[in-house]
Amino acid sequence: MVATVIPRVESLASSGIQSIPKEYVRPEEELTSIGNVFEEEKRDEGPQVPTIDLRDIESEDKVVREKCRAELKKAAADWGVMHLVNHGIPDNLIERVKKAGEEFFNLPIEEKEKYANDQASGRIQGYGSKLANNASGQLEWEDYFFHLVFPEDKRNISIWPKIPSDYKAATAEYARLLRALATRVLSALSLGLGLEEGRLEKEVGGLEEMLLQMKINFYPKCPQPELALGVEAHTDISALTFILHNMVPGLQLFYKGKWVTAKCVPNSIIMHIGDTIEILSNGKYKSILHRGLVNKEKVRISWAVFCEPPREKIILKPLPELVTEAEPAQFPSRTFAQHIEHKLFRKNNPEEKSNK
Repeated sequence: MVATVIPRVESLASSGIQSIPKEYVRPEEELTSIGNVFEEEKRDEGPQVPTIDLRDIESEDKVVREKCRAELKKAAADWGVMHLVNHGIPDNLIERVKKAGEEFFNLPIEEKEKYANDQASGRIQGYGSKLANNASGQLEWEDYFFHLVFPEDKRNISIWPKIPSDYKAATAEYARLLRALATRVLSALSLGLGLEEGRLEKEVGGLEEMLLQMKINFYPKCPQPELALGVEAHTDISALTFILHNMVPGLQLFYKGKWVTAKCVPNSIIMHIGDTIEILSNGKYKSILHRGLVNKEKVRISWAVFCEPPREKIILKPLPELVTEAEPAQFPSRTFAQHIEHKLFRKNNPEEKSNK
């Protein structure tokens, strides 16, 4: 059986087109809010995504430690997204991860196609592009590479890029250190809710069951960036999402009724609170709506790692300690798989208004 050839956005972008195909043009109601991302990033007035310094998160000094944790808690409750600095992952390792991803995407398309996924048959890991899966047939201006990077015993190394040669070593080491960072963050978030330190980590599957899925997003230059989106507005389904990027702006957050463009903060990792933690915390921590803009001048690449609970094993619902008469449960009980289905159903049936 011949595999369906999926058009790659990179091919479109490099073909010399002056206008983008209609399936990439956003609906009228979205277009009013899409501006020039470089101008948007320069803006200093108005709210800014918080930067959280993690240097003191495990300090011996209780006062210093509590101050750091309180700042993390405030950012998680108010924004649900933040720039993490002094996160403990070496800058040179992060540069290796970014260099490896960039080198993979610099390969000729036919070389990348050797790693193509096949969503129709359920083989979701590998090189891909968004397929229209909603009623409007809308597409996003990006190609990507998606694969599970942790735990090590659940990885399928055979589908990881062989070129460049450092890809596997750099990505595996980054995943290992990111997993440890997730533990430190989940501990602080647990304590912020008045729970035992290990509680949230346990609720999302612990060391054995929580999965880290990496998606490298490649956003080619776009001839009409004011009409397109790299990623449409969504909240992450994960527990936490950690993001690196190549210092080209694009991430926007919907905060207090307005789109705010995230600044490019050197040596930082962007962290999102995902739906999973929002549900467990009964809405005390926020999973913020966000999207990705594209531009004419520069390719943007981001490396998102989604920390996800197992699909069926755990029931996601507000933790009983956080549910009271005054603050009843905001979310129904669902498995992670059911939560994903629910979000897909809502996306394809926008008239269905209900909880996240």
